[in-house]
Amino acid sequence: MLPPGEDRLEDLRSRLDAIAEELADLGRAKLVEALDTGEATPEAEERRFSRARRAVLKAAALLGEGPEEEA
Repeated sequence: MLPPGEDRLEDLRSRLDAIAEELADLGRAKLVEALDTGEATPEAEERRFSRARRAVLKAAALLGEGPEEEA
């Protein structure tokens, strides 16, 4: 049994992981769309999705850590 609040954190981490996957899918879709339409610089749009995905994964990882210890 998880301590109080941990089940909510686990749910939130799971949702953040799902959002990160959606962002990865969107980034790939944007690249494919850009290649299909002949867009000259599809990388900028894909980079934006990649940065957002990394931020979401970082948030999920931070929630996975235990309470911060004071020095």
